[in-house]
Amino acid sequence: MHSRFLLSMLTVLPLAMPQLQAQPNQSSSELAQVVGSPMRRIEAPSETASVQELETQADSLRGQKDFLDALDYYRAALLKTPKSGQLWNKAGITELLSQRYAEAKKDFERSIRLDRQSPDACNNLGVIFYLQKKYKNAIRQYERAIKLKPDSASFYSNMGAAYFSTKKFEDAMHAYNHAVQLDPTVFERSSHSGISAQMSSPEDRAHFEYVLAKLFAQQGDSDRSLEYLRKAMEEGYKQINDVYKDPEFQGLRSDGRFTQLMAARPPAIPE
Repeated sequence: MHSRFLLSMLTVLPLAMPQLQAQPNQSSSELAQVVGSPMRRIEAPSETASVQELETQADSLRGQKDFLDALDYYRAALLKTPKSGQLWNKAGITELLSQRYAEAKKDFERSIRLDRQSPDACNNLGVIFYLQKKYKNAIRQYERAIKLKPDSASFYSNMGAAYFSTKKFEDAMHAYNHAVQLDPTVFERSSHSGISAQMSSPEDRAHFEYVLAKLFAQQGDSDRSLEYLRKAMEEGYKQINDVYKDPEFQGLRSDGRFTQLMAARPPAIPE
């Protein structure tokens, strides 16, 4: 299973799911895809350490992909302050990165019960539902997160991916449009950090690229539109000739680079 652009932290995806890692010094709405070992490599948490010391060490370990060690430190901190919604959310993120989805779900639900104004925990619970292919539940959680934090591009991107998975392409386009208005680089940033909107088939991935090309063309961003048109062709999008009739591409069709791209017709990259 291939993946591209997903969702943000969290944002992750199902089936043959690779390991994920939250980037250090980034918000909880971003995570990156990596391959790493979850083996324990450090001493157990000290009973005399403060909550802040335990949390700081756990954050550092998570950034180093030492997920089991990080969980030990988060759990030790939670023994001292069990009503910290933020700590339960961080523990849930680490469980998710370790692909322990059932445990992650429980942690996010507990985080939400303790802090009902936490948009990240709502978003992250949406990720769990997305992984379980419970897209309606995922969308409800993303909507809840957006209501709490309406300026998060990643939340809209996640919701777009969920709509896309249910073939509601117009709704997906609307959500993606909000994401891009908030952050024009949201998909590029996600891609570079390994966040991916996992599509269920090569056809869906190609369609996804085409939708983004249409979105950027509509906004007058020719550079990004051409980039995603190329990706759509490389992914083997079969309805690529729609570019000549879809009104969003009207302005782009007069761009010489568009003519060159369509004449070159980049071949589809084999799976």
